[in-house]
Amino acid sequence: MRLSQQLFVTLREDPAEAEIPSHKCLVRAGYIRRIGSGIYAYLPLMWRVLQKVSQIVREEMNKAGAQECLLPQLQPAELWQESGRWDTYTKAEGIMFALTDRQKRELGLGPTHEEVITAVARDLIRSYRQLPVNLYQIQTKFRDEIRPRFGLMRGREFIMKDAYSFNLDEECLKKTYRAMDIAYRNIFRRCGLAFRAVEADSGAIGGSASQEFMVLADAGEDEVLFTADEKYAANVEKAVSLPADKVASPFKKFAKKETPNTNTIESLAKFLDCSATAIVKNVLYEVVYDSGITVLVLLHIRGDQEVNEVKLQNELVRQAGRYNAKTILALKIPDAAAQQQWATKPLPLGYIAPDLEDNLLKKASDIAPKFLRIADNTVTDLENFITGANETGFHLVGANWGKDFILPELIVDLRKARVGDRAIHDPNQTLQSARGIEVGHIFQLGYKYSQAMNAFYTNEAGESTPICMGCYGIGVSRLAQAAVEQSYDKDGIIWPVAIAPYQAIVVIPNLADAEQVKTAESLYNELNQAGIETLLDDRNERAGVKFKDADLIGIPYRIVTGKSLKSGKVELVERASKKASEVAINEVVSYLKTAIAKSGIVRT
Repeated sequence: MRLSQQLFVTLREDPAEAEIPSHKCLVRAGYIRRIGSGIYAYLPLMWRVLQKVSQIVREEMNKAGAQECLLPQLQPAELWQESGRWDTYTKAEGIMFALTDRQKRELGLGPTHEEVITAVARDLIRSYRQLPVNLYQIQTKFRDEIRPRFGLMRGREFIMKDAYSFNLDEECLKKTYRAMDIAYRNIFRRCGLAFRAVEADSGAIGGSASQEFMVLADAGEDEVLFTADEKYAANVEKAVSLPADKVASPFKKFAKKETPNTNTIESLAKFLDCSATAIVKNVLYEVVYDSGITVLVLLHIRGDQEVNEVKLQNELVRQAGRYNAKTILALKIPDAAAQQQWATKPLPLGYIAPDLEDNLLKKASDIAPKFLRIADNTVTDLENFITGANETGFHLVGANWGKDFILPELIVDLRKARVGDRAIHDPNQTLQSARGIEVGHIFQLGYKYSQAMNAFYTNEAGESTPICMGCYGIGVSRLAQAAVEQSYDKDGIIWPVAIAPYQAIVVIPNLADAEQVKTAESLYNELNQAGIETLLDDRNERAGVKFKDADLIGIPYRIVTGKSLKSGKVELVERASKKASEVAINEVVSYLKTAIAKSGIVRT
């Protein structure tokens, strides 16, 4: 392609709306153009990148035995109502674009396709002889993000590869899951990315196990906790660890103490000259279930620990059956207006006791919510602990479970693992932190969708059995921007060779020099004929502008037909290292073939 014939516009200043380097680079270099909030046009250079990423994905998915298809973006609400996710996606999380057609039928734009593919499977899969099967698509998805930001990182419209496997049973699913794990690692390696596979929370997709693939970058929205021995890595939402050892309480007798101005753990520990590990912190949440029932949740956790609200939300979803519900619509700290409805007086925040329900909540009221107490693992073995007294300015000391307070029956891990914690698999290892951009996620769904939507098959014994499912996603457009976030400098993008829009660019410094033009044209044709995708910068611009643009758009190799032509050579510059070499004109093709092969491009 000749740049003089291409839609090619670069910017000298960073766009006002761009916050992170990759977003700035892609807009400045003319790869994407903002059309609306979270909505971008993929311009010709970007489309070539996306096609290359998609092709790598296709090759590895096909190699793993998956079959490509294409599913509708417009999805009937009835399918989502069957699975129980319609309210979750349109009301609770609110990320699905929902609409009504002229026949008053409710529809949604697909943020994901579990329901659609399960409906296809239940109609077409009848026998165990058809299983396992793995179907995938590369498709535009839609999410009504509350705050779209970072360009393609968190847009409202994006390109995604999603795959869905249908398996005989859980053992069969695990084999497919392992095959997808291998395929994903191959994909990210071939794209030239430094990445880490981590344990992850399954979120609204559901399932028994899941794993995220993170591109390591400082601008990553996710925090990854890992150990140096490389035996453990997890998203902070999912991570587990051993808490710091507790320090014994200095109080031996149960008593009520005046503790003015101590509504934080730090101030209380300082006032009482005790360790935060001897304090039981009581945190009140309000949860609304899709059955319309509101529940107050009082969580007990050790004073030096923080609540992991993702773990809490997952636990509350598991408790939904208690309240004739399938999922939760909202989880929040109750505000003053809510408290007035069910509290006998304003709650003493910072001084709440484990027996809040018995002391401060209305009983004989039609609007009084249900009440649930949960204990984190860190509080179960505390003795003579310090906790609130349900009265501002006062705390209880020397308290014990089974004597002064009843320990809840529901005891789970709800604490947030953090840097410096000891690892469970080896206490000699401590958790370290890195920032990551999620570009892939694989799930063992199990029977969640097949049972809800009646997707059954007949096994060898003639019995009707639910299909065991898995799903596997890669953010194609997100991956492309993540590659930039991981590899750029002050001059612009540094594309990995495998996904660069072009592998080389031939620059003519002076169009008035017939020899420069002739040599450039010849090299341009030879390189393309040799299978090296090459641009020709034949624009009527100053040489400095052309060099800056070549660096900005990140083409891996730049060939300049300049002063060295007198000695039968051209200048060849490697974008990543900025190393410049003089190469004989008749050796340029072989030189680049060798360089590209060394970069690790794999063709299958």
